Amino acid sequence: MREIAERVAACPGVAGLSGGRLGTVATPLPGHTVQGVAVHGDEIEIHVAARYGTRLPELARSVRDAVGDLAGGRQVHVVIDDVVIEDAGRGPAKGQQS
Repeated sequence: MREIAERVAACPGVAGLSGGRLGTVATPLPGHTVQGVAVHGDEIEIHVAARYGTRLPELARSVRDAVGDLAGGRQVHVVIDDVVIEDAGRGPAKGQQS
């Protein structure tokens, strides 16, 4: 799950992974939790925050493509929880979450 999260975070247009609306989308591992990635049987659920201006269907496709070989045949669902406006490369604008 950690490698999936790393690949997702590296996708252009991804501002970060998200724990979902209630913060419960995560995979517990020994010593830490991977936020934003959850496995449910034969499906993998990935939650992200997108950078403002990113074409969302293309973002979802690039996330699925980035992790496809790690999915082990599972269907990958990408959920975009938020769109983040970044302030001149200094991170999310005041009042925005990532």
